Amino acid sequence: MRCMSEKLLLVCALPDELVPGSLPANVRVVYTGMGKINAAMGTLKAIHESRPSLILNLGTAGGLKEGLTGLLPIGRVVQRDVVTSLAPRGQMPYCPRPQQYFSIQSSGHTCGTGDSFVTAHDPWFDHAAIDLVDMELYAIAAAAHEHNVPWMSFKYVSDRADDAAVDTWKRDKHLGQQLFLEALKKFL
Repeated sequence: MRCMSEKLLLVCALPDELVPGSLPANVRVVYTGMGKINAAMGTLKAIHESRPSLILNLGTAGGLKEGLTGLLPIGRVVQRDVVTSLAPRGQMPYCPRPQQYFSIQSSGHTCGTGDSFVTAHDPWFDHAAIDLVDMELYAIAAAAHEHNVPWMSFKYVSDRADDAAVDTWKRDKHLGQQLFLEALKKFL
């Protein structure tokens, strides 16, 4: 694969997920902060400033299915916290934009994004075929789609999205960095 680092934009929520200085100097990383609004605003600003040819997201996620561990590619992202009587759960009523976004990866897991830290099972996750939950990817993918920039995402399973999730995430959120740096080599 040819060198893409000049037009590659890495998007992460927090420096704890990808430590500043761990990347080659010619790779731009933007830290958006947690949540959909921060992710959307940070990604849009970075797109306007750097005009990337590819957005690559690294983040942590809660694993919902047994056996999901390590760094996983994401193929599809949906919103998990849109609940209204005007549309089915996960769908924004009267919105002309897509209700789900697909990565340029040929396969991958489904991530459900929402502005809450998941600490209990929700049967809707099974119904919607969601494998992992996070707080930023849908917004990153929406910003990329709006500007016709392809995107890819890798999520490190930092917790089980259960009653121990907050403590486990705090302890383990940095552990995906080395796995991501290995995966990143094919883009540089």
